[in-house]
Amino acid sequence: MFDFDEELKKLPNAPGVYLMHDGNDTIIYVGKAVNLHNRVRSYFRKIVGRGPQIDKMVQQIARFEYIVTDSELEALVLENNLIKEYSPKYNTMLKDDKTYPYIKVTLGEEYPRILFSREMKKDRSKYFGPYTSAAAVKDTIDLMNKLYQLKTCNRKLPRDIGLERPCLNYHIKQCMAPCQDYISKEEYRERIEQALDFLNGNYKPILKDLEQKMTDAAKNLEFEEAARYRDLYNSVKSVAQKQKITDSDGEDKDIIALSKDETDAVVQVFFVRGGKLIGREHFYMTHVEGYDTAQVLLDFVKQFYAGTPFIPRELMLQEEIADIEVLEKWLTARKGSRVYIRVPKKGSKEKLVELAAQNAYLVLSQDKERMKREEGRTIGAVKEIAALLELDNISRMEAYDISNISGFANVGSMVVFEKGKAKRSDYRKFRIQSVSGPDDYSCMKEVLTRRFMHGMEEQEELNRKDIDHEFGSFTKFPDLLLMDGGKGQVNIALQVLEELHLNIPVCGMVKDDNHRTRGLYYHNVEIPIDTHSEGFKLITRIQDEAHRFAIEYHRSLRSKAQVKSVLDDIPGVGPARRKALMKHFGSIQEIKEASVEKLSEVPEIPEHIAEQIYGFFRGK
Repeated sequence: MFDFDEELKKLPNAPGVYLMHDGNDTIIYVGKAVNLHNRVRSYFRKIVGRGPQIDKMVQQIARFEYIVTDSELEALVLENNLIKEYSPKYNTMLKDDKTYPYIKVTLGEEYPRILFSREMKKDRSKYFGPYTSAAAVKDTIDLMNKLYQLKTCNRKLPRDIGLERPCLNYHIKQCMAPCQDYISKEEYRERIEQALDFLNGNYKPILKDLEQKMTDAAKNLEFEEAARYRDLYNSVKSVAQKQKITDSDGEDKDIIALSKDETDAVVQVFFVRGGKLIGREHFYMTHVEGYDTAQVLLDFVKQFYAGTPFIPRELMLQEEIADIEVLEKWLTARKGSRVYIRVPKKGSKEKLVELAAQNAYLVLSQDKERMKREEGRTIGAVKEIAALLELDNISRMEAYDISNISGFANVGSMVVFEKGKAKRSDYRKFRIQSVSGPDDYSCMKEVLTRRFMHGMEEQEELNRKDIDHEFGSFTKFPDLLLMDGGKGQVNIALQVLEELHLNIPVCGMVKDDNHRTRGLYYHNVEIPIDTHSEGFKLITRIQDEAHRFAIEYHRSLRSKAQVKSVLDDIPGVGPARRKALMKHFGSIQEIKEASVEKLSEVPEIPEHIAEQIYGFFRGK
């Protein structure tokens, strides 16, 4: 038993990180402290006034532990790592799985290349970015290679000069073929310097050069060349126009502001590189209940810059946050040069922060509208169905369908929707075992019997082991069973449930002459449904999904049967060789047309088996 009074007395007057555990020993909160003794004890005072969210967290603490560090800076780094590892329930969390694209110039190579990169390494390369659009980065790299005709291949130069013929890029005038020594190392380096100048935003020299080349080509009646230079000129001009000047100091900076409501926050970041706005991105923060803007901003800065490879010289924030000095030291250490955190109060910089805040508000409000619409399509639709059937509560719905062709390979499908959304992890397929002909009612009876008996067995297993969680998709029973048909299908389901002593509402989806749902069959009555309602649309989606899932399974079985019926009749061809043949040739037709020599190219097929396959398809 954890003795809080005793453990609180042992807390040291030192910086460090503390971890709060709940009754299941799950870490629910990670924090850092300048003084562990004062900080951790503050959680257990009777009157704290920190808001309902933190008070709720404190009520769940079963024990705590702490790690002492040498400094507050070390505590900040450790706190970040632990939050990332454990994702505690009560920490404000950054939802971000993005990796940003960079333009990489491999200056460490004898003949440098311009490449696309998703990471920024500590090598001798020069990186530009991060950018927010991978497509734009690829277009820019493509343009650079057309302009400066640089090497893009992996040939090791000068070691491999003259060993192979020049590639296609040389012939289409996108490479000067340094692999053939057609360009000197000095001239190549000069082109690289021009490319770096371009990437730094100096477009005037290349525009002037392209305009001159276009004019000269036109004068010499070289119209194709003139058109090529014209296209390059327009591409460069387009890139130049996209670069919006935001500041005259030419510094790298990130402009950060957020908008929040009771449950969510959106942080907007403007990326400024070399004084130009190169892109913007928004990020979602969760678990923000009870936290003010400053705290959410602080948590964002710590979590985002712990993961991003590029750190700008300056962060411009919407408002003052705690621990600025410590954060500046940490960011400076990560970057390797001085980093500043500032809150602009006037002028153009303040207006940029306001613009970021407005963008964050727009994203948050639009997202709320989208979520509201989505809720109407899902939870709202479920409530409509519940009201129509006069049921108190529906969360989980299961629908079933049977698929066969003239009784061949009868299969059944089970699809699951929870709160109006498909739960694909709980979908299940059934290959009918007891019915050989086209008898949908008997097939459905087998499927439902197997499904619910399996679920009852799983529940008994849980009870025997005294486990309070589910371990299979069959354990949880539906609040409503939806049958792809009317009275007949419903009666089959009710019969199965009665035999198993289960009480689950069953509803049929009644179709019209055009095979479209026209109403619901429930308690021996057909209930009309508004075909424009969200409830009707959800019923249709569920019905279509059950049908699609069954047909997809049936099609896969037919395909396997067709492969088996042809190849497995050949002596010496078993499952392994059949698989190898299909993998190598791709289709039965290709195998039929292959010669003995071609068949023998498959490693698993010796020559005498190849001869048997060849003869089989030719009646020999």
